[in-house]
Amino acid sequence: MEKTNKITDQFLNKKLPNIKVGDTVKVHQKITEGDKQRTQIFEGLVLANKHGKGIQGTISVRRIIGGVGVEKTFPLHSPLVEKIEIVSRGKVRRSKLYYLRSLSGKKAKIKREDYIPGEESVEEPEEAPKEEIKEVEKESEQLENKEEPKQEKNPAKPQTPQDKEEKTKA
Repeated sequence: MEKTNKITDQFLNKKLPNIKVGDTVKVHQKITEGDKQRTQIFEGLVLANKHGKGIQGTISVRRIIGGVGVEKTFPLHSPLVEKIEIVSRGKVRRSKLYYLRSLSGKKAKIKREDYIPGEESVEEPEEAPKEEIKEVEKESEQLENKEEPKQEKNPAKPQTPQDKEEKTKA
């Protein structure tokens, strides 16, 4: 399994946004017509996210063109997909939105969430320098070594009238 990961890692697209089902996305796809090459943008709603985020991952995008529903499935890591932009986020409670195929108009609307472009991406997090990690570890050790103030025995134990009398006598 590790050998296949080493081979496929070089083909993964590192600059993918965090695409979720219900998002409205713009997919920029390279189209070759004869000798010419151009970019075609397909904007639509993500119906399904299949096979995870690995090399075999795909998204299904649906759009209504001229009253006809058009669905395209895009491989996430294909060299023909230049980039994927998230236009807006949708608030859904399903992992697959295939039921939208039979709906139209207002019934096919999805609630929108607030989305700030560029706030989420699947980029690798930067690791903290080793020096900073060592400093934090030293500080935590110092805090652990400090003695805590001593408390009375069993403070959570309810006091009986006899215990109260003993305290008043002492």
